[in-house]
Amino acid sequence: MIHLNQIYKKFGSMEVLKGIDLTIEKGKTAVIIGPSGSGKTTLLRCMNLLETPDKGIISLGKKTLEFSEKKKQKYSDVSEFRKQTGMVFQNYNLFPHLTALQNVMEGQIIVKKRTKQEAYKMALLQLEKVGLKDRADMYPSQLSGGQQQRIGIARAMAMEPEVLLFDEPTSALDPELVGEVLKVMKDLANEGMTMVIVSHEMQFARDVADLVVFMDQGVVMEKGTPAEVFDNTKNERTLQFLNKVQATV
Repeated sequence: MIHLNQIYKKFGSMEVLKGIDLTIEKGKTAVIIGPSGSGKTTLLRCMNLLETPDKGIISLGKKTLEFSEKKKQKYSDVSEFRKQTGMVFQNYNLFPHLTALQNVMEGQIIVKKRTKQEAYKMALLQLEKVGLKDRADMYPSQLSGGQQQRIGIARAMAMEPEVLLFDEPTSALDPELVGEVLKVMKDLANEGMTMVIVSHEMQFARDVADLVVFMDQGVVMEKGTPAEVFDNTKNERTLQFLNKVQATV
């Protein structure tokens, strides 16, 4: 489904991604963990080309793009590639002047070229799925952080992407609101949605991930099932990270 081959990315002189190889199968959930500054978010943003890799190959579904310093990607190719992904951000990124329903409709009309009626039906369906159909006419300022994030998920799902990308979707939430967002994500995983999630929620990764990816200093240090990474790792850096995380819980 998603295949990354030797992905490199620099910002100035700082090399953030150093030859990432990663494959995520259709219908599976991958959770990327690791310390701050390890390159997790940059990797996620490269998957939907919010950041353009300096080198490497990305395949998603039937589309493959090859990157190099000498090769400039066509806008149309990037746009078509990006349409296959849905992104859920840390800080919701909802339009404050639009209602929940309008936020979920907007991208469908502009990007998918759906009619207002088509977008309306899809928006209601997705809001119902995340438990917020009764909040359809409310504005973001009238909603809790957890509700806003669930609208962000509904907005991404309404675009019918091949894969959903989550960038630490619970990090900006108060602790009591985290559970409602994680429940929606668990439901999506159970339905077979392909998802890549950058998260610091270790228990969530244990419960939901098919693949856990541990990153540090721009490289994938280890990848495997939750049991392999959390319970049976032989990697010293992974052990060090997990011990530190568990000590702060």
